[in-house]
Amino acid sequence: MAKMWAGRTSGETDQLADELNSSIGVDCRMYRQDIRGSQAHAAMLGKQGIIPKKDADQLIEGLEKILEDLESGALSFDMSCEDIHMFVEQVLTERLGDVGKRLHTARSRNDQVALDLRMYLRDEAKELHALIRELIEVLVRVAEQNMKAVMPGYTHLQRAQPILFPQHILAYAMMLLRDDGRLSDCVKRMNVSPIGCCALAGTTYETDRVYEAGLLEFDDIAMNSIDGVSDRDFCLEMMSALSILMMHLSRFSEEIVLWSSWEFKFIELSDNYTTGSSIMPQKKNPDMAELIRGKTGRVYGDLMGLLTAFKGLPLAYNKDMQEDKQAVFDAVDTAKLCLQVMAPMADTMRVLPDNMLKAAQGGFINATDLADYLVKKGMPFRTAYKISGEIVADCIREGLVLESYPIEKYRGYSELFEEDVYEDINIENCVEKRISRGGTSTASVKEQIAWVRAQLENM
Repeated sequence: MAKMWAGRTSGETDQLADELNSSIGVDCRMYRQDIRGSQAHAAMLGKQGIIPKKDADQLIEGLEKILEDLESGALSFDMSCEDIHMFVEQVLTERLGDVGKRLHTARSRNDQVALDLRMYLRDEAKELHALIRELIEVLVRVAEQNMKAVMPGYTHLQRAQPILFPQHILAYAMMLLRDDGRLSDCVKRMNVSPIGCCALAGTTYETDRVYEAGLLEFDDIAMNSIDGVSDRDFCLEMMSALSILMMHLSRFSEEIVLWSSWEFKFIELSDNYTTGSSIMPQKKNPDMAELIRGKTGRVYGDLMGLLTAFKGLPLAYNKDMQEDKQAVFDAVDTAKLCLQVMAPMADTMRVLPDNMLKAAQGGFINATDLADYLVKKGMPFRTAYKISGEIVADCIREGLVLESYPIEKYRGYSELFEEDVYEDINIENCVEKRISRGGTSTASVKEQIAWVRAQLENM
């Protein structure tokens, strides 16, 4: 098939060169954006008198018919075409003749693909926003349903202090809110129209770029035509935001894997999100959480691959930039799939509060409260810290816990100890005493839930 760009060259390329050059298998998913962008371009050309108004109307109608045929299945992509832009223009020209050939006036595939990609990622960002919001709502619901569940909080993966399970879950909601904010920020910078930048230097036609951008709901136009066609910061920024999002999903997945193990047994996953072993009949493997954890590296790789592809490119457009779509599409697809699985997996997991409390009671995680007890009685914190550590060491030697340590032994370390020490080091009381804002007391966690819900209303 003759290439639409044939002229300076014969347009006859080697078959393997065609395969290397072709991108329609990747960029055909942007057909809606390509057609909408072309309709806006035709409208601008007609408005400015660059082409006859009747030709512009015919182009818009012809493009709409192509869109309808693609949506209905009456028209299929021709994979011998170089890219989605050439496919649409070829079909349009076949149907409208010379009128179809007018569409590409005052634009290049360089600014056209930049336009399509911005529009496509802008649409994808809306879906990502909805999925992130859904997961946050699930986490808030899980928190509300388990308000009395006490678990050990960890540092260095060692039991540290008692916390409410809902506070731990809400920490991920806070991360996801920031992820959503990062996505919104990159969309603001993405929503700038490059159309009219042409190949790199603009055009000799009296175009109205602002009008065309407005038809496509862009906030502004690219003010430098070279930057307009060579910029892919918006891809890299979106992939960076998605990498951070995936890192958060991976951390949560890691905890799901740990919590669902027999060693922790803090939760049990629904059968819908686990698999069995091919040889060990007792196994219930958290494969979905593991896959989300693993796919995080894939999104990182997409980002690093594109950063590497761009690091040495001179201005303006280079064919290397065709690699942008495969990387960013994969990152978006992967993040969307992981969010779609994570939300119902978290929503259907069964929380086991008795196991959490048992773990909390067995790790001396109320030792800080023991020290605070002495401080409130007037002892300097460092002295109280040392005494509490010595008591913990003695408990370990004696096979006791702080709650069962005899008052006589306590008083052997300090006369400040009285019977009320047992109330102060009760695990549930230790949680409720964390009254500082953002802390783990019930009142504080309820405030956090209300705050997250307020953020959701403004998303």
